Amino acid sequence: MAKPIVAIVGRPNVGKSALFNQLAGKRISIVENIPGVTRDRIYADTEWLNRKFTMIDTGGIDPDNRDQLLQQMKYQAEIAIETADVILFLTDGKEGVTPADRDVAEMLRKSDKPVVLAVNKIDTQEEEANLYEFYNLAIGDPITISAAHKRGIGDMLDKIVENFNQSNLEEEEEDVIKIAVVGKPNAGKSSLVNRILGEERVIVNDIPGTTRDAIDTPFEMDGQKYIIIDTAGIRRKSRINDPLERYGVVRALSAIRRCDVALVVIDATEEATEQDTKIAGLVHEEGKGSILVMNKWDKIEKETNTMKEYRRRLMNELSFMTYAPGIFISAKTGQRVERIMELVRAVYNQCTFRISTGVLNDCLADAIAVNEPPTDRGKRLKILYGTQVSVKPPTFVLFVNDPELMHFSYRRYLENYFRKTFGLEGTPLRIIVREKTK
Repeated sequence: MAKPIVAIVGRPNVGKSALFNQLAGKRISIVENIPGVTRDRIYADTEWLNRKFTMIDTGGIDPDNRDQLLQQMKYQAEIAIETADVILFLTDGKEGVTPADRDVAEMLRKSDKPVVLAVNKIDTQEEEANLYEFYNLAIGDPITISAAHKRGIGDMLDKIVENFNQSNLEEEEEDVIKIAVVGKPNAGKSSLVNRILGEERVIVNDIPGTTRDAIDTPFEMDGQKYIIIDTAGIRRKSRINDPLERYGVVRALSAIRRCDVALVVIDATEEATEQDTKIAGLVHEEGKGSILVMNKWDKIEKETNTMKEYRRRLMNELSFMTYAPGIFISAKTGQRVERIMELVRAVYNQCTFRISTGVLNDCLADAIAVNEPPTDRGKRLKILYGTQVSVKPPTFVLFVNDPELMHFSYRRYLENYFRKTFGLEGTPLRIIVREKTK
């Protein structure tokens, strides 16, 4: 199940970005005392009471302002509200309740989402009395905080986490494989979805950005249930000017997070670009199974080893994703499209693959015998034992004498040895190193 999403919303200049940075544990958002500095949502993962969740920082909502930029920011905040599972409504305790606060409160009531009301800038005990005015917003019991001084942050996070169980998180069916189709605009994602489904379910157009939303389509094939998610193309941030297109990016990122297998669609008529690398990187970092789909192969003039050479050049750009199988297709003609679902099932099986502790430790012993662990200043790394702790992706914990001795090159060696032994094609692999305590 995807991590819960918490959207921080409120009118401009109430301290949303300052709070976001405190929760994220680092200075991610720009913080300036000028309304309108935060123009796009910014995502960050954080954790409280062992509950991991994703925060979205948003631009301020000023419903009555006709300024075009502020109207776009309002639209962005509305998207964040729609995407979120819990909403953190931030207000300014020094200024008190404003008409804009009342308008935002009205918008949140209509959203039918759990809302936590936080009154910011309450820096001292004497200012706590400012709290009572905010009951007039009729949106629940307000909590006083100071983002600048970290006052009340724990109580606020307690309230947020309490709402996760009641929030409208999707209950996923265990036997449904979710496939996200992602890539740059105009790479042929919608055409591919239509080919897989065997019908025109998605609008297809040569104009980049035709797909504005992430569209879920359930279907069944050979007794297996699937949900395929067609997403808007993700383009470079500097080129995202249309707020509707930003909406598509949000949904595409959400689709990656909730999918099991991602089809990373690449336009084979072009060489892989920096943006292709970033999209593949998102899939890799989220730990999702992946298949590289080189589309428009019908337009390529073939010679001997054309596929092999293209794959070699592609892996130079996607060196972190050498585990991903690739397939060269034409969504337009249907060439090789029928093989994609076989790959999806195979990759899903690898993502959910479990290795018994005994077999894993036999493999570790073999790996160590072939290539001894490194030493540092006369001290050798000792791997005492390992165990698999989760799937999607397969994640292993290795207990060692000193985690500092685990060089990244030896970690990579072990990953490659696991892949050679168990396969694990198409899925990232996580290795966590911990010190064995007595």
